[in-house]
Amino acid sequence: MAATTADRPVRPRPSEEWFLPVAAVTALMFFRFGSSLLGDLSSPLWFAFVFLWLFSVILGCAFRVVRHADRLAEKLGEPYGTLILTLAITSIEVIAISAVMIHGENNPTLARDTLLSVVMIILNGMVGLSLLIGGWRRPEQSHNIQGANAYLGVIVPLAALGLVLPSFLHGDGTPASGMSRLVLGIVSVVLYGIFLVLQAGRHQHFFVEENSSAHEAAEPSRSSIVRHTILLVAYMVPVVYLVEKLATPVDFVIETLHAPAALGGVIMAILVATPEAASAVKAAIANRLQRAVNISLGSVLSTIAITVPAILLVGHMTGHPVTLGLTGSDLVMLIVTLAVSIITFASGRTHVMQGAVHLVLFLAYALLIFQQ
Repeated sequence: MAATTADRPVRPRPSEEWFLPVAAVTALMFFRFGSSLLGDLSSPLWFAFVFLWLFSVILGCAFRVVRHADRLAEKLGEPYGTLILTLAITSIEVIAISAVMIHGENNPTLARDTLLSVVMIILNGMVGLSLLIGGWRRPEQSHNIQGANAYLGVIVPLAALGLVLPSFLHGDGTPASGMSRLVLGIVSVVLYGIFLVLQAGRHQHFFVEENSSAHEAAEPSRSSIVRHTILLVAYMVPVVYLVEKLATPVDFVIETLHAPAALGGVIMAILVATPEAASAVKAAIANRLQRAVNISLGSVLSTIAITVPAILLVGHMTGHPVTLGLTGSDLVMLIVTLAVSIITFASGRTHVMQGAVHLVLFLAYALLIFQQ
């Protein structure tokens, strides 16, 4: 019997990977002429050119990482595909925050601001847009409530321990003692490790549609898996180098132009969250809400569980102070967002009104950035 079109492996055409040489050439130019390109950013036009050049190339690479992670998801099925995506993007996030934090001298709240921005962009912007568009096209969409509860059951305590509790223990929001940093890092890693074991093991069925199996993907071609894995890594390599260069214009905005300190976190968050947001919205439009839920909540969980201990470790090794505790309106926005997210995913069914509520919260957060 002849193979159907769906059975044939999808081979990426060479033209699909045109951005890889662009990223490689950009990395080479900044390696060779970085001191000249970044030496004087006082000219607004030159600053805008360099910033947009670096930002667009890094963002383009991140989109390609998501694309190849999506291809792997199609071949491996859930929850493995989403897990690959979230871990790849979280790795970029950790590298980006570490680079800007090490480069800058006066922004100890960068990690905290980036974490909050990622949570707001994903749980309010990404979830809101996904539910709004998906609910507009269909009266209701459904997801596996057990999976959403599993995600939120770990997100809420980790967010409380990492972003809320330090403000009440220490006035400056810093986990002051080395022991408190160690405990927070160990708790985050252990809880996330247990979650991954359950997600990939006995509770895989929590993270797929209730009427489908955990291994819904067809038998994958080993060569196609290897090819997409290599390309995914290849797009991440220039990001590792270029994000360190992006730290210079980001610090220039914050320290020289005296922009709000939270703006640096927002820039980093947009960089890492936008590609995942696009993937989640596409899934919701295609009536694959479970995929959108896995991407959204999985991204928030990996961000908090991996980024917090990683940044604490980097700060300890480099001697840079790290402030984690949220205060004022940021603390209120986090608590309200977590509460609304619990309500949104409590029934296993979503509609357009829930999407609108999340988007209103996202708009409120965006406006509050410039009120502090």
